[in-house]
Amino acid sequence: MDLRKTIEISVMVGAAFLEVGGDAMIRKGLRGGGVALVMLGFAVLGSYGVILTMLELDFTRLMGAYVGLFVLTSFLFGRLVFGESINAQTWVGLVIVVLGSMIIQFAQSPSG
Repeated sequence: MDLRKTIEISVMVGAAFLEVGGDAMIRKGLRGGGVALVMLGFAVLGSYGVILTMLELDFTRLMGAYVGLFVLTSFLFGRLVFGESINAQTWVGLVIVVLGSMIIQFAQSPSG
């Protein structure tokens, strides 16, 4: 994998943690954590979009590739932060989404 792809994937991973983390803060804030946590969650959640769109990829390719990382991060937060159990069918769905995302990310662009 070349350096550019490594940077792109690293930025997407960071953005996924910001998006899911911001949403988790809002969720906790609305369920008794207070307004400050909700406001912090809004700021964190909004920052993911700024960081993600700094990548110089076509929008459809960027979002298609990003979705797999977002779903994987969501599963991790659900399991580790909220203690949710995940059934087998949902795991199968995760694998399908991540495989599709990898196909989008590693496919050759039309120009090269």
